[in-house]
Amino acid sequence: MKAIIPVAGVGSKLRPHTHTQPKSLVPVADNTILGHIIDKLLEAGIQDFVFIIGYLGEKVERYVRQKYPQARAEFVVQEPREGLGHALWVARHTYEQEESILIMLGDAIVDVDLEAIIKAPYSVLGVKKVAKPSLFGVTEMGHDEFVVKVVEKPKIPKSNFALVGLYKIMHPQKLIASLQHIITEDVKTQGEFHLTDALMHMIKSGEKMVPWSVDHWFDCGRKETLLEANATLLARPRFRDRDYSTLCPGCIIIPPVSIGEGCEITNSIIGPNVAIGDNTTITNCVLSNSIIGSFSELRLAVMHDSIIGSDASFKGFSHSLNIGDSTEINFGQ
Repeated sequence: MKAIIPVAGVGSKLRPHTHTQPKSLVPVADNTILGHIIDKLLEAGIQDFVFIIGYLGEKVERYVRQKYPQARAEFVVQEPREGLGHALWVARHTYEQEESILIMLGDAIVDVDLEAIIKAPYSVLGVKKVAKPSLFGVTEMGHDEFVVKVVEKPKIPKSNFALVGLYKIMHPQKLIASLQHIITEDVKTQGEFHLTDALMHMIKSGEKMVPWSVDHWFDCGRKETLLEANATLLARPRFRDRDYSTLCPGCIIIPPVSIGEGCEITNSIIGPNVAIGDNTTITNCVLSNSIIGSFSELRLAVMHDSIIGSDASFKGFSHSLNIGDSTEINFGQ
């Protein structure tokens, strides 16, 4: 089976980090968003990949080729970028001969049994119950539990099962035919060619699709969900068992944390839920629930719920005070 990973988006909701870095390469836990996705696919036995690139695509290609040389990777440029359906249409030549394909969006981390999905006899749509389904693509199921309808960001949702960016397509040729239909007929939703419209065309043409609930889903396109994904991934046992006492002299480490190679961390309180990239220097800081990039420097900082990019520098301030009785000092909040 071949995995198709669209990673062409700009990632405007994660700016300023995506001014210089593709959204898929933003760090989370001890990896990048894309790295977590590729690792999971490799664990499931998938070796063939198609990456649909666009914005800063050369960085994605360099990252994949350097970090995953064992993967058989193809790269297709989507230009202009006119939606997910258009991305898959542009890359159709890479999978038109496949018996089945797995599509995973490059900005979403999903916890699910991929091997079971690969073995499923029908096309599969990964779903998760959400509180605000109108913000997502939504699935509707019939009495036989097959999907009867998919709608992109419905104004009045009839279901709270959102599409999570994971799709197994049993008949790629039928997907291509449906993509051909929406492109030829100019079927757009909110100005873009959406995969949901092609999936709906497939369902109307008789393709059977089943919903598949995932354990965790993190749409990492916003700061809040990225930090939530970071905390959830760090909660796994392999992070709690790490001993950083010799690496961080004079520090208090509150698990779970992940600290990269070549870091210098002194006189600081780190954790919980902090991921630090390689070769970063941290001195006299208190950090919690944050992601710190590689080759950065933090001094005299108190940070929580923060994302600091790579090659960044932050130096706070310190005071020597002699305060008398009945004094109030407020440095702001």
